[in-house]
Amino acid sequence: MLPAGQLAPDFELPDQNGEAVSLHSLRGKWVLLWWYPKANTPG
Repeated sequence: MLPAGQLAPDFELPDQNGEAVSLHSLRGKWVLLWWYPKANTPG
């Protein structure tokens, strides 16, 4: 867990079109991350 105010480490994920997007490439823009920890898993 990151402390409040600390920058998130850079990472890269595919977008809805399968294109790679890095956190670094979005610097200076608002970013909302949303994930489902139990998506596609039993339980």
